[in-house]
Order: sequence, then C-alpha cells, then structure tokens
Amino acid sequence: MDQPTSLTEVRSRIDAIDGDLIALLAERQGLVRAAAAFKTDEQAVRAPDRVAKVVALARERAEAAGLAPEVAESVWRAMIGAFIELELTEHATHRPPA
Repeated sequence: MDQPTSLTEVRSRIDAIDGDLIALLAERQGLVRAAAAFKTDEQAVRAPDRVAKVVALARERAEAAGLAPEVAESVWRAMIGAFIELELTEHATHRPPA
C-alpha cells in the first residue's frame, strides 16, 4: 500500500477501514446472538475461560500482524465486554417467567 500523502488521505483510509470493521462486528454480533441460544445461564454467557482464550489468541494474531498486542487486548476486552452485556440483556428479555 502506498504511503498517504496528506492527513485527508489518512483519515479517508481510516474511515474505510472503520466501515469494514463495522461490517465484521455486525457479522460477529449475529454469531454471538446464535451462541446465546445455546447458553443456559449468566455464567455460560460470561465464560471467563473462553474470554481468556479469545484474548490470548488476539494477542498472538496481533503480534504476528504487526499490531501491538496490548492494543489488541484492550480492543478485544472492550468488544467482548460489550457483546457479553448484549447477551445478558437478551437472556433477561427471553427468560421464561419464574
């Protein structure tokens, strides 16, 4: 990829990447919602062991791609936290009355 020649070009490229990220996050959200159907309780939604594995893999992939692993971990933890909250809300909404 050619080096950008202006701040406007840098921002334009960032905006394009952000658009791609939004599409990928929407796809991930669909899979998170599908996974929620298989989970029976809050502990299954929070899944701390799974979170640890996903974050570790993100750090490994980041390092291999030239991204600071600390940045990847921070982004992944924020993303996972947001999706956990979405799942918890959906579980509360779809839980049969006691």
